[in-house]
Amino acid sequence: MKAKLLLSATLLGLSATNASAQELTISVTNLTQGIHFTPIIIASHDNNTTIFELATTASTELTALAEGGDISGVSTMLTAAGADVVENPATGLLAAAATTETSLSTSAANGYLSLAAMMLPTNDGFVGLNSWEIPTDAGTYTLWLNAYDAGTEANDELVVADSGAPGVQGIPAAPAENSGTNGTGLSDAQSNGSVHVHRGTLGDDELTGGASDLDNTVHRWLNPVAKVTITIQ
Repeated sequence: MKAKLLLSATLLGLSATNASAQELTISVTNLTQGIHFTPIIIASHDNNTTIFELATTASTELTALAEGGDISGVSTMLTAAGADVVENPATGLLAAAATTETSLSTSAANGYLSLAAMMLPTNDGFVGLNSWEIPTDAGTYTLWLNAYDAGTEANDELVVADSGAPGVQGIPAAPAENSGTNGTGLSDAQSNGSVHVHRGTLGDDELTGGASDLDNTVHRWLNPVAKVTITIQ
């Protein structure tokens, strides 16, 4: 009888552990008119891990993502923390109005979901989901994501080739090749050095010259900038 009780307790423990692990199907839709998302990183993790935190200084890993679309540092950080990670589900840029879908198997310890990708063309803007607690009930859940500013670079709105490395001023690219040239720059200082909700790009209507290289009829946005649909099995 004692052996049977021990066996039952063991089976119950295994059942509880398995019930905590979840299979997620995640779709991400770009809601903007003319902004691209760079390769996206998605992860489930514990409650001590974050990709970003508002009103704090951006980490070096977030800086690389927000200024140049480089998710490798964030991926390394998440993996070291035991997170379940999916990288680049769109296999490249996610254009305006486009959707990408992926699956994520979460382990029992990872009950929070985060997501991030740079927004192009911006200086250090990114779309983000920060530590959303994954429901234990099966179903479909919809989230609306804001754009954030890493606070690491002045928003001069000037497209400068090879400027994607951290600390190199400028927007690395306008993927649709619809930006202007020879702008004088909107800002030469970053007044808020912490991660914060992005003000949006301002742009102008001059393709050559003017203050900004961005087109105010194409590159402006209002929050939210992304829709995320999560199906839990």
